[in-house]
Amino acid sequence: MRIIDETTWNRRQQFEHFKTFIDPHFAVTLAFDVSKAYAFSKNNHISFFGRYLHDCMKAINDIENLRYRILEGKLVEYDVIHASATISREDHTFGFSFIEFDEDLGVFIKNLDKERKRIQGSTDLFPPVNSMDCIYCSALPWVDFSGHKEPLSRVWNSVPQLAFGKVQDGRMNVAISVNHALADGYHLGLFAEKFQFYLNK
Repeated sequence: MRIIDETTWNRRQQFEHFKTFIDPHFAVTLAFDVSKAYAFSKNNHISFFGRYLHDCMKAINDIENLRYRILEGKLVEYDVIHASATISREDHTFGFSFIEFDEDLGVFIKNLDKERKRIQGSTDLFPPVNSMDCIYCSALPWVDFSGHKEPLSRVWNSVPQLAFGKVQDGRMNVAISVNHALADGYHLGLFAEKFQFYLNK
């Protein structure tokens, strides 16, 4: 993690402007072709959720602005971003996970499985690790949504939030919400391009 000097940052004016907002987040819903990733998952008998979440995390980690956070009033950049996904239980409740990112898909899926077992074997809402070097995300495989709104916390938040929708005809909608003090539409365009690239591999 490194502290960024806000006074020399090229987005200083945007940062100063949007950090005064009560809700500085903006969100878009993007459509992705997941047909290749889905086929890969089925052919290799691995979790489709694990596969596309791994692709998403590779894209997130590729983009500097999506690794920025506001920590104790300072602008920081994390070296690696992990995934905090909601994982459901049989009783239709859920727990928040903290899935350590790894470039290796097999290692990442093992980390996901470990968190899944922990959550399904407990009633805890929060994970033992609760830090900001992550994204918040959830899967809504029952709904092919075209728009999405995240709950608004009383605490000013700088962590990107994503929601993954139902797969329809090889396509999946993904909502992403980011703090405008840290990222712009350009960065979400980069995310869309990189996420689709990894899904196609």
